[in-house]
Amino acid sequence: MGEAQTEWRIEQPVQPPEWFLEEVRRHAPGLSGNYAAMLLWQRGIRDRQELVQFLNPQTFQPTSPFEFQEMHWAVQRLAQARARGEKVAIWGDFDADGVTATSVLWDGLGQFFDRHTHLTYFIPNRLTQSHGLNHGGIDQLASSGTRLIVTCDTGSTNLEEIEYARELGIETIVTDHHTLPTMRPPVVAIVNPRHFPENHPLATLSGVAVAYKLVEALYQIMPEVPQEPLGALLDLVAIGLIADLVELRGESRYLAQVGIDRLHREFKKPATDRRRPGVGELLDLCKRHGDRPTDISFGIGPRINAVSRIHGDASFCVELLTTRDRRRAQKLALDTDLANTRRKSVQKDVAKQVSQKLEDLDLSTTRVIVLDDPQWPAGVLGLVAGQVAQECALPTILLTTEDSVKTQENVNSPLLDPQALARGSARSVNGIDLYELVKEQAHLLHRFGGHPLAAGLSLPVENIPLFTEAINRHLREQRWRNGDLGVQVVQADLVCKVAQLGKPLFQELKLLEPCGMGNPVPRIFIENCRFQHVWHRNIKDFKGGKVQYIKTEFEIVDDSTGRGFPGVWWGHYKDELPSDECDAIVELDSNSYNRRYEVRLIAVRRAAGSVAVSGECPLEIVDWRGEELWVGEERVGGDEVDAAIVLSECPRSWEEFHQWFGLAMESGKTLAIAYSPPPPLAPLQIWQQLVGVAKYLSRTGQVATRQQLREKVGVSDRTLGLGLQTLEHLGFQITAIADGVQCVATDDGGDDRELSLYPSGEIAQFFAAVREEQFRREYFYSVPLSTLRAIAYSEIRDRAS
Repeated sequence: MGEAQTEWRIEQPVQPPEWFLEEVRRHAPGLSGNYAAMLLWQRGIRDRQELVQFLNPQTFQPTSPFEFQEMHWAVQRLAQARARGEKVAIWGDFDADGVTATSVLWDGLGQFFDRHTHLTYFIPNRLTQSHGLNHGGIDQLASSGTRLIVTCDTGSTNLEEIEYARELGIETIVTDHHTLPTMRPPVVAIVNPRHFPENHPLATLSGVAVAYKLVEALYQIMPEVPQEPLGALLDLVAIGLIADLVELRGESRYLAQVGIDRLHREFKKPATDRRRPGVGELLDLCKRHGDRPTDISFGIGPRINAVSRIHGDASFCVELLTTRDRRRAQKLALDTDLANTRRKSVQKDVAKQVSQKLEDLDLSTTRVIVLDDPQWPAGVLGLVAGQVAQECALPTILLTTEDSVKTQENVNSPLLDPQALARGSARSVNGIDLYELVKEQAHLLHRFGGHPLAAGLSLPVENIPLFTEAINRHLREQRWRNGDLGVQVVQADLVCKVAQLGKPLFQELKLLEPCGMGNPVPRIFIENCRFQHVWHRNIKDFKGGKVQYIKTEFEIVDDSTGRGFPGVWWGHYKDELPSDECDAIVELDSNSYNRRYEVRLIAVRRAAGSVAVSGECPLEIVDWRGEELWVGEERVGGDEVDAAIVLSECPRSWEEFHQWFGLAMESGKTLAIAYSPPPPLAPLQIWQQLVGVAKYLSRTGQVATRQQLREKVGVSDRTLGLGLQTLEHLGFQITAIADGVQCVATDDGGDDRELSLYPSGEIAQFFAAVREEQFRREYFYSVPLSTLRAIAYSEIRDRAS
């Protein structure tokens, strides 16, 4: 798979105040607290009360569910439905957040309504339907006598479907956390944390947490009805929160903390006494104990998500999470685990195919990767898009046209050809708001929705090229100046020696859990280390069957200790590890199955001074962009400038950069990047310049070389060729004479040649080529020095091989 240039960033250590350190030590008895305090201070937690609540959930004061401005309307309507004996349907979603949200409402509302007779649930099919409400499902609920739909993790933007349900006599309560529509939908109530300001404790709730707050409100207005404690739902809340892409702060962090505690306490019980045997079976299958957020993010969450990715229908996952029948739970857990095994295999196959398609893309000029294929299964595209986005450091959209994606959503629409829709998933990177980026192209789409970091979409197949061009152009026109775009940034929070790895450090770092967006898992930089006892193997499923998914195991050592510390590198072979001294970035983890502490390798590079230093180059490259090196025709700057190869003209391609780099290598001189910002000329102005030069040559009978024409107009040879072809369409006779070009104007061209074809096909191609060159020049003017050095290193490596 094509990879981005990598830049390592190591956080500089900070020393928090003594009072802060002492407060951390109060929550970490027997530990130094130094590392935890430094990380917490770095991450902006600098208030005593905020620190205490962050570390101890028992000190956190939960927020009233009636902080939601429409919560009163929601619970009043539910109470009315209960009094009338109306049938209520839960409308969920097929990912882990949606499935757990459905399960929370199934268990929670099930305390107020008879399940199956007055309460049911519906989850769309990932492969044949889409996120959100749809007409087919509404028809099905209407025919069964449903009078009220309660959505969870979905529904905020389904205005048309909500109106359709209302026409059939069904009212709707929306509980969701996705983007709000510009107009309020015609619902009884909409309970969505997006109404709150960013700093509100409820602002980052996921779908399952919003569903929980609805149940909490019902418990408060009808406390005499429920037979089960509200806290019995918290393990499900933790699973959905951690599995979803939300920032764990405020109420979200609190619910995740207390939910993990409940999950672990339930798992420690004998299997016959567990309230949720299905959750216990899942933990057993993934060999985890339920006491760590990673038990969810790497264990339970992927297994729940895999069901809809492989089968489409995730409805049985609700039964898995809520049944009390242990035998039934065992079967459903095995089915879920097998789906995850199949998901890994399919994901690997699609990733390989995507990698092959990436070879045809020029990633140096791509802003958004958009790829499609008729054979890709829709269920794994989001996962693969996430892989590509991380490895290429670019937003990525993968689409399938499998069987022309004849899905229920477009079969039922009279306005669309049921054989014409592509569907797919998008993943963002480097802080780009993917939802807004895709939304700008809504006129080309059929449907879309999601988060700033992840989105789903469908569009007519014929619109894919237009969409690809438009979304790339939009990001370019934003004049993105973030040097991280196209650069994979690997961040390390701490610098440690191998001897410092182990239980004390792990317990300190565990104080930051649960980690996630805004509070990432701490990463450790280990300098000048080595790997020993390295081997790799295919992992196996619970039946012993081989899964085409690799992990490498090793021991890491350095000069601080002669004893190796165990570690794993997922998805990599042993031959990919350096055999000599290197630097590594790792995460410290606890392997409950093997009963040991270990590191998870995130990134590795050969140590400084080695011939093959990742992202580094033995030739010095300096950045003089923006500095004054010339006065008129004379170069200034003294011996430093004279001793360098100065790249004064902004390159238009990596090939041009490599030519200058090769010249510097041969001369043994420093390569100085000293080009000016590209001139902001519109394509029409450049075209008019070219027409003016052609008229001058025709009038004087002179011959100009292509080099002279390129310098005069400021375009590449390829673009100049398109310009000369366009001049011929305008009535100029273009003749090549040796290395020169002769231009003669014929009588039928007239005096308006510079505009006569605008914006017809020939000149449009020239304009497109000029815009592309301008983008490339803007890219090379703003490309970080670290990227240039990394590219330079790749040149050395290629020459050596």
